[in-house]
Amino acid sequence: MSIGKFRALAVPLVLASFLSTNFLLANAAAADESLEPREGIAMHGDLKYAPGFTHFDYVNPDAPKGGSMRHSALGTFDSFNPFIIKGTAADGIGMLYDTLTTKSDDEPFSEYGLLAKAIYLPEDRRWIEFELNENARFSDGEPVQADDVAYTFDLLREQGTPFYRAYYAGISAVKVISDTRVRFEFGETENRELPLIVGQVPILPKHYWEGRDFTKPGLDVPVGSGPYVIDSFDASRSITYRRNPDYWGKSLPVNRGRYNFDNISYDYYRDGTVALEAFKAGEYDFRQENASKAWATGYTGAPFDDGRIIKKTLPNQNPAGMQAFVMNTRRPLFEDSRVREALAYAFDFEWTNENLFYSAYKRSDSYFSNSEMAASELPTPEELEILEPIRDQVPPEVFTKVYHAPTTKGDGRIRGQLRTALRLLNEAGWTLKDGTLTNAEGQPYRFEILLVQKEFERVVAPFIRNLERMGINVDIRIVDVSQYINRIRQFDFDMIVGSFGQSTSPGNEQREYWHSSMADQPGSRNTIGIKNPAVDYLVEQIIQAPDREQLVLRARALDRVLQWNHYVIPQYHIAAYRIAYWDKYGMPEKNPPYALGLDTWWAKP
Repeated sequence: MSIGKFRALAVPLVLASFLSTNFLLANAAAADESLEPREGIAMHGDLKYAPGFTHFDYVNPDAPKGGSMRHSALGTFDSFNPFIIKGTAADGIGMLYDTLTTKSDDEPFSEYGLLAKAIYLPEDRRWIEFELNENARFSDGEPVQADDVAYTFDLLREQGTPFYRAYYAGISAVKVISDTRVRFEFGETENRELPLIVGQVPILPKHYWEGRDFTKPGLDVPVGSGPYVIDSFDASRSITYRRNPDYWGKSLPVNRGRYNFDNISYDYYRDGTVALEAFKAGEYDFRQENASKAWATGYTGAPFDDGRIIKKTLPNQNPAGMQAFVMNTRRPLFEDSRVREALAYAFDFEWTNENLFYSAYKRSDSYFSNSEMAASELPTPEELEILEPIRDQVPPEVFTKVYHAPTTKGDGRIRGQLRTALRLLNEAGWTLKDGTLTNAEGQPYRFEILLVQKEFERVVAPFIRNLERMGINVDIRIVDVSQYINRIRQFDFDMIVGSFGQSTSPGNEQREYWHSSMADQPGSRNTIGIKNPAVDYLVEQIIQAPDREQLVLRARALDRVLQWNHYVIPQYHIAAYRIAYWDKYGMPEKNPPYALGLDTWWAKP
């Protein structure tokens, strides 16, 4: 999986503090000379693009350079360091950095050389070597060397967000072979994804970061090797990136037809409604819409009528993952799976979709919605073989039923749903007395839903009304972006609206989402707080999948176990991008199936 993707029942994570990077110069063993250098590697199967290809199929190789594109962003920013747990990084900051490899957006998971001009990989995938392009340069003119690569991995695993420690736990050593060659060793592992994902890390300049406090957020303009540099910024309000005219990689096949704008800027708004009105007034150029009501009713007026603003829906083939009401199982209120299941009966998706969303969405039942990895049928014999070792650790429904989130007729009458919910709550020790749900000690059931988008209040309000009918008291708290991020990082919430994105090739990122070792790591994406040996086992099974068929089967098995533990209240998804833009841009005729492809657009002359 791309980095804005266990053999025993619980294999301990190898933390960065125990992974010292090995800097072996000059005399280190080089790659097996019998191996042919590669331009790219695929997770499973063959690469689409043969050696010597000139550009990706979904770009216009002759796209004109120039012009600008202005975006909006919500909230504020106080940092140019997106790799640490502190601070709020500026939107677009990733454009400053290049990686060893880059993904093609018309293949499920293939990587092609970027900073690396050649890749050496044995059949067993126990190690990988990258030969760096001798022309690769940072924005200050210094060469990108193997020492920078090794330094980056050491730095990120020791001082970066917990994500890096989990995602790259399988790396046993990083060895500098020469100024331009670096080797990653993976030890005794069946993790086929590791060779691909090590190529996805933004490479940082050692000469810049040595002597600086990496863990401290700040607005010192960093040095990168990517296509853009920071041109100007107004702290917390706006930032503009300038295409680097000296960008070392502008002529590479993987970059041809991309990064066409001279300037890309982000203006910050405190409120989404204000941001939409600013877009219609021409204050910025491009908008991707996530709110169905705004999409149905807000994109109207003269600029739309006369064609100055173009409104499009672009289908995609991306797994939708899971968006849901996320319950913090670290809180006693959500420890019991029967309670979590009961709360799901209070969310009337069918009524919400018809009355609030203009029937724009599909209900999400799976953590891998809109993909072949969704557990939408009873397990096959092959999948049962994967699940058998954990039979006594998972709900029995995993083996006998297909999970579906509670459904209604959409007419708002959900008495039957609420009766089912109250029965589950009674089984868990909660009783409805005088209109209040209480436990044996007489304590009321009360919690808070933490939000960052005021617009979501209208979605939450009907859910809360239904909960109140069961005697549950719920408060809504809306906070600003910075406070929201900090509270999520510290797991300081009862319930949030969260999402778990998935790629076409799930892998190491599943540790970050679900693994026990990440449940108490501040800043990890295991926001639910899952500590479940069966889940740990299946996460490792996915990471070690030997081929695509097994990957799909193991993902379905994990999906079932997550579903039947009722960790979240599933919401909805849409398999398309909803975009609007001022009519001053061109785009390739072919849109990539797995990305929006905005980096392939250009300004009309």
